Amino acid sequence: MKISAVIITLNEEKNLPKCLESLNWVDEIIIVDSNSFDNTVSIGRLAGAKVYEREHWTGFGDQKNKAIKYATGDWIFSIDADERATPELAHEIKEVISSGLTVSGLMMPRSSSYCGQIMRYGGWWPDYVLRCFQKGAGTFSNDLVHEKLLVNGPIRKLKNPIRHQSFDNLEQVLEKINKYSSLGAKQLASQGKQHGLAAALIHGVNAFLKTYIVKAGFLDGRRGLMLAISNAEGTYYKYVKLMLMQNKKK
Repeated sequence: MKISAVIITLNEEKNLPKCLESLNWVDEIIIVDSNSFDNTVSIGRLAGAKVYEREHWTGFGDQKNKAIKYATGDWIFSIDADERATPELAHEIKEVISSGLTVSGLMMPRSSSYCGQIMRYGGWWPDYVLRCFQKGAGTFSNDLVHEKLLVNGPIRKLKNPIRHQSFDNLEQVLEKINKYSSLGAKQLASQGKQHGLAAALIHGVNAFLKTYIVKAGFLDGRRGLMLAISNAEGTYYKYVKLMLMQNKKK
């Protein structure tokens, strides 16, 4: 059974090499790039990946669905440029696929780092993600951000994790808060949602309490508190940006 890895990229020259190195067990690598201006495209091609360039950004879900269409494998493994497939995970995926079990999708735990620390709480572990599926059995939702993989058929949970180098420093955290809060606000607006400043404050506080208290983020020490605060900030700014978008229309 042929396995295709699919990746969407935008200026990922720092993350992409290690991601590609972790994919030496797949049969082909498909990259859909969103007009990177660094060395992302050349890095992908030098590694033997099939790189397709799309000038216009259409959202995470749509970009990944385009990558799926280019893939020729019987199975698709979707991975982000800042993620790594461990040898143990690769072995487990191939073992399940070749076993003949009736399964359409594979879900795996994700181990993520935050400013240099692997997080074990706050909702970041085991953080199961659905990433591997039979071609034709799965597609991504067309969400601008936080897209979901939708698979028809039985799904099996794996034991070995995918590694996520999410944030190396606070600058990256702040950049992602800004980017994702903007995309989240646009997504809420497209759904006809309307919220004011009070709602932004309430949602922000709830995000902090959920991360730090409900999901025991405090057990991750200082990084757990930092994560809870950044989650609260991202949520607050998303709803504030939505409010400002509404005011501008008025």
